[in-house]
Amino acid sequence: MTRFILRRLLSTALVLLVVTFVLYLLLNVALDFFWDLRSSTSPNIEALYESRRRLLDLDTPAVVRYFKWLAGVGGCVVGQCDFGVAWKSGQEVTSQLQGAIANTVKLITASTIVAIMLGIAVGMISAIRQYSGFDYFITFVSFLLYSLPVFWVAVLLKQYGAIEINNFINDPTLSSWVPIILICIALGLFWMGALGGGRKRRLITFLAATVITFVTIYYILASGWLQQPSIGIVGVVVIGLGAAVVMTFLSTGLKNKRVLYATLAMAVIGALLYMPLQYLFYYQEMNWLWMFGLLIVTIGVAVGVGLAFRGPDPWDTVRTTFFTGLIVAVLIFADRVLQGWGEYSDQPAINNRPIATIGASTPNLEGDFWIANLDTFTHLLLPSIALILISFASYTRYTRGSMLEVMGQDYIRTARAKGLNERTVVMRHALRNALLPLASIIPVDIITMIGGAVITETIFGWNGMGKLFIDSMRQSELDPIMAYILITGLLAIIANLVADFLYAVLDPRIRVNA
Repeated sequence: MTRFILRRLLSTALVLLVVTFVLYLLLNVALDFFWDLRSSTSPNIEALYESRRRLLDLDTPAVVRYFKWLAGVGGCVVGQCDFGVAWKSGQEVTSQLQGAIANTVKLITASTIVAIMLGIAVGMISAIRQYSGFDYFITFVSFLLYSLPVFWVAVLLKQYGAIEINNFINDPTLSSWVPIILICIALGLFWMGALGGGRKRRLITFLAATVITFVTIYYILASGWLQQPSIGIVGVVVIGLGAAVVMTFLSTGLKNKRVLYATLAMAVIGALLYMPLQYLFYYQEMNWLWMFGLLIVTIGVAVGVGLAFRGPDPWDTVRTTFFTGLIVAVLIFADRVLQGWGEYSDQPAINNRPIATIGASTPNLEGDFWIANLDTFTHLLLPSIALILISFASYTRYTRGSMLEVMGQDYIRTARAKGLNERTVVMRHALRNALLPLASIIPVDIITMIGGAVITETIFGWNGMGKLFIDSMRQSELDPIMAYILITGLLAIIANLVADFLYAVLDPRIRVNA
């Protein structure tokens, strides 16, 4: 294994060295370092040209300048990185990268996780319901989303996901209930197709989903929830218990009572800790270090509860209680963040228009840890949705195709012939092998997004890696562009290594020939 990793690192390092060298020479020719001086009417224009040449060291051959830049990059080995200077602003590239990478990671984290989970879940159900109305609908929606231009989606989100929603929050009156009724019917049809079954079961599912959706929307509008959204202890209890049942069903099946009792106990523990945590949040100034500590405690409690209930396979119990505890922890955190909604909306910088359309944060915003996180979430909402819509379509298609191929294999027929129920066949045998193609796609997609969602970041004014690259190209700043190329290249190497290891984890038959 060590020899394999060393060989891969050495070969990719040589490739990266050649790529950066060639691109440096090409960019040196392609970029116009005097673009702002060409239309100047200054009487000392020649002196300005000469000053620019000295500033950028243009009299030195490009090959020599490349190795000077490479020497600065090599300082990262001893903790003294020098990626050069963005000559237009005079800012060091390292300081630019710190903010850009942090913003891009924040942007892609939630959107990537949600897109992967939704894409795999919907693609799996679509494969199971092959050639059904649900399958045709998901196929149509996937191709539609995949073909939509990102800039068009982003503009529509800014208009209808921010401007119109902010107007509705300030004046929540409906001119007609027809759109609400159509949404309820559409969701009823969606769940009817997803859950499947006989005619009676489909009808019950449709009616239940439609009524639940209508009651939920009516409650949101009638209770003023939009003006002061919250989850509350009731929401934590209901959603936590529902998550316990769902996680047990997906992991081991509801017939495994030990696992079911363990996850329900975990949900109850989270509900019991709700009020003590509210006092802690109120009297203790919070930060991310505190949140990390509470996460560690949550994991410890989940592992303890899982091992206490044990069951036929203790680690199955631990895994299921872990995910249930994580969901409950996220619910409590989100509830505390939403408690600051009124204070956040009333601030002059927000002016009762909380859904942001541009930027990564609100300037001159006053508030504590919770207000700052709420501001981050409102700015993340629209660009994250734009990225989710596009990624969701591709993950759905990949998962569906892979599941259809796996479900026709001999070992799946053998598992069914041995009497295993359909949940076990799908979740424990088919899905794991169906994830193999995604193991080589998802890491590369994540790294590509870390490299910058150029269009999304530009439209939403998000100062991430993509926007840094575009701005540097416009300003003909060579050093930031080369730093971007180097970082994305390194991340691509890491992504391919991760994909290799994921293959070995998902399929024990795959081993590295060291």
